[in-house]
Amino acid sequence: MRIITGSARGTKLMTLAGDDVTRPTAEMVKEAIFSMIQFDIEGRRVLDLFAGSGQLGLEALSRGAASATLSDISKEACEIVKKNAQKTHLYEKCRVLNSDYKAVIRGFRGREKFDIVFLDPPYASNFISDAIEQLCNADALASGAVIVCESNNPSPYSPEGFTVRRFTRYSKTYVTLLEKESGEEVV
Repeated sequence: MRIITGSARGTKLMTLAGDDVTRPTAEMVKEAIFSMIQFDIEGRRVLDLFAGSGQLGLEALSRGAASATLSDISKEACEIVKKNAQKTHLYEKCRVLNSDYKAVIRGFRGREKFDIVFLDPPYASNFISDAIEQLCNADALASGAVIVCESNNPSPYSPEGFTVRRFTRYSKTYVTLLEKESGEEVV
């Protein structure tokens, strides 16, 4: 696993041992995701809510995102994220939070908004829909925010207030790319 392009291009990243702990995004899927959002990254605030090794948030930083908040419930995963951030020389642009995703989102309420959100929880969970709802309730999404959902769900996520920009399958992985509707009327 490596950073594909940008300032940290080619840097090999560490992962936790065992797929039951974390399931890193496959290289092909990561390349496809960043191809989909390549024009949305520059100068943006990123949230990698189920960070694992941190590869999605760090890839966004390598490609020009302004900052990234990387969160995981696993203390071991957060230690790997910190080491990977240091290895890529992107640590200064990172904030690593070791907590449950609901607690992390509650902490953003009224304080922070994100432009790009990566949601790649354990496939056996049903956290994506809940995380999107929690992010909306906490008003933690900027107008036009992009949410990348990675799962094994063969149906696209399509919550109210979002447009499905893309839904694609890569082997056993499904990626839904959502865009938050602005809610502002054009006169």
